[in-house]
Amino acid sequence: MPNHVALVTDSTASLPEQLRKQWDITVIQLQLRVGDQVDEENRFDRGELTQALRSGQRVSTNPPDPGAFFWAYQDAAASGASAIVSLHISQRMSATLLAEREAAQQVQIPVYPVDSGTTGMSLGFAVLSAARAAAAGGRVERVIEAAQRRFSTSSELLYVDTLEYLRRGGRIGGAAALLGTALSIKPLLTVREGEVAPLARAAGSRRALAKLVDLAAERAGSLPTDLAISCFRPTERELMLVQQLRDRIPNVTELSIVEASTVIGAHVGPGALSITVSPA
Repeated sequence: MPNHVALVTDSTASLPEQLRKQWDITVIQLQLRVGDQVDEENRFDRGELTQALRSGQRVSTNPPDPGAFFWAYQDAAASGASAIVSLHISQRMSATLLAEREAAQQVQIPVYPVDSGTTGMSLGFAVLSAARAAAAGGRVERVIEAAQRRFSTSSELLYVDTLEYLRRGGRIGGAAALLGTALSIKPLLTVREGEVAPLARAAGSRRALAKLVDLAAERAGSLPTDLAISCFRPTERELMLVQQLRDRIPNVTELSIVEASTVIGAHVGPGALSITVSPA
């Protein structure tokens, strides 16, 4: 299979397991530290992590160990891949790509690292587009192009209860301009030029979420669009947003609720959610 391109991404893409298996996507786990415990992020209980964040315990994140990339790449080569496209969280948010490049130098088939400039399901949808191109026999250039086209059109629209967790983790970026606003003012954020940036603000959670839906409808327009609502754990709030998005956006091709990466959750805090708008 001369054009068999393998796909690798990281856990911040928040891809559901069913999709990872369906499209044969390898996911490398970022690491999470809670107190004295350090492990791959998928091994932490979400409820315990929420409690740790709210109680003020030390919570931090780390990129994957380069060894995790190395063995994933070796497995892809052993399975007959002729090349690997490795798509990851923005380099301005994480050192994941540095760990990836260290491993890529040690394998026998070419590895093409791609900085998504984003994270969450904006990365996830792009990985899925790349996987479809690879499954159709596309060459490396076509696979990367499919991902980059999706990066360029996708939007991450983020609601947080407070900016405190982003401040603690050093990922606040341009949203620092919103620090010090009244507690009743809820910030809406996006990812711009690879880092968190301010988008809007609203008085109270209900108005903020309504504004988030307005922004999603504006970004989608009349184009066929994939949508994802990412959160720590789905509640009635997310189900309500699903209905509102269906009512407001006329051409939804896919709409799902996904559990966000716990690494992302550690930075945005409990109660946060995002809407990914990704024209198909």
